[in-house]
Amino acid sequence: MTTRTPAPPPAEAVFPALGTTAVLLVTDPNALPAAEAVLRAELAAVDLTCSRFRPDSELTRVNLNAGNPTTVGERFTEALQAALRAARLTDGAVDPTVGRAMTALGYDRTFASLRPEDTRPLTPALPVPGWRQIIFDPRSRRLRLPSFTHLDLGATAKALTADRAAHRAASATGCGVLVSLGGDLAVAGPAPDGGWRIALADDHARPAADHGPAVAVTGGALATSGIRVRTWQRAGRTLHHIVDPATGEPAAPVWRTVTVAAATCVDANTASTAAIVLGERAVDWLRGVALPARLVDLEGRVVYLGGWPPDSVPTSIAAATPGDPR
Repeated sequence: MTTRTPAPPPAEAVFPALGTTAVLLVTDPNALPAAEAVLRAELAAVDLTCSRFRPDSELTRVNLNAGNPTTVGERFTEALQAALRAARLTDGAVDPTVGRAMTALGYDRTFASLRPEDTRPLTPALPVPGWRQIIFDPRSRRLRLPSFTHLDLGATAKALTADRAAHRAASATGCGVLVSLGGDLAVAGPAPDGGWRIALADDHARPAADHGPAVAVTGGALATSGIRVRTWQRAGRTLHHIVDPATGEPAAPVWRTVTVAAATCVDANTASTAAIVLGERAVDWLRGVALPARLVDLEGRVVYLGGWPPDSVPTSIAAATPGDPR
């Protein structure tokens, strides 16, 4: 009779990054330092490239040069192409030209620096310029934004970083890796027995209940978007950070949270963010892209789509690639 030595539990590193929390898990504890070095390098690079709040970031330079042609770097090109693809797949529900709208709503500094109750009046909201107005040649990396247009690459850039870091760390260490950046989660390499167990909650930073809803992820990615955590007060209104490009206002509150599984974190985040913006139309749209999804409405009622298992049935989630709903 042979016995099998159980694998050691995953090793973990947790630290603040990109205005949220970075979580790194590896199946080989000895690989944690190397995997963490990869993750920190990716985080530093995306912050310098895509931060709206750093005066020395490439995104700040691009936004200040709106109306004029400019040449961007390879990493910025990758982030911009991810954002433009998200806009195309969602028919503009996720649009990178929301930068000025975010600033007008008061989200003009890191979330931790926002005044919780800002009495300044809000400026009238307007539809955003729209991603189709961006002129970009990926071969020459020449970009021209419309005048007075500011990009916000935050959502897709964070998800892209999770994808890049997970795959680079798995390649460097040869073990299973999970990277989570504030609800954007990607895995790579061999998963632990039974998969990575992921608890589902409104707030990734709060401990989930031991017997709360959870899924096991063996590959691909998950992303959760919601309207309950990143909120602030402005002129007597409660605002949140997911803007409807059609109005320039925070998306109408229909879903408290939306979680989507996909082959990449960029695709999962694109779909979960679009669902928040689309509101009542999200169910039909998600059915069209055929991604597993879990939507929670304002009263706590849960809708399961695309084979997402009921909360009472813990099981694995299969990664998928979104289709084009149009």
